[in-house]
Amino acid sequence: MSSLKAVLWDVDGTLAETEKDGHRVAFNMAFEACGFPWRWDEARYGELLRITGGKERLLHDMERRPDGPALAGERVSLAKELHAKKNAFYSEIVSHGQIPLREGTGELLYECRDRGVLLGIATSTSRLNVEALLRIHLRDRWARFFAVVVCGEDVQRKK
Repeated sequence: MSSLKAVLWDVDGTLAETEKDGHRVAFNMAFEACGFPWRWDEARYGELLRITGGKERLLHDMERRPDGPALAGERVSLAKELHAKKNAFYSEIVSHGQIPLREGTGELLYECRDRGVLLGIATSTSRLNVEALLRIHLRDRWARFFAVVVCGEDVQRKK
C-alpha cells in the first residue's frame, strides 16, 4: 500500500467552524456599521451558504430585499463595500481567538508536516481570511506549512 503523499484542506467548516460564529457575525457587524437593519440569523445564513462566496451571498440577498439597491451596479458596489468591512470584522474576531481550529486539526497539521506529507489549501474564502485564521493558530510560519494555497480570488469561477 502506498503512503499518504498529500492532504488538501478547505478552510471554512473544515479547518475551523468559521461560518456561524465568524463570517455570519462579521456580516452582521458590517450591516450595522453601514447603517443597514439587515441581520442574518443562523437559519438564513444556512440558506445563504448554498451560494458560494461572500460577495455572491450579499448580491443574492440584496436582489431579494425590497430595501436593497434597485440597480445591479449599486448592488455590486455595496456588496464590495460590505464584504470589505465584513473581512475586517472577521479578522478582528479571529485575532481575539474566538474561532478555534476543529479539535485535532492542529495536531494533524503538525503530524503531516513532520512526516513529510505535503499540505495544501483549496478554498473559496479570501487569502486575507485564510491568513487571519492560520496566523493565530500556526503563527507567522503558517504559509510554510502549505505547498500550495489557492483562494477564491485566484480562480475565475468559485466551486
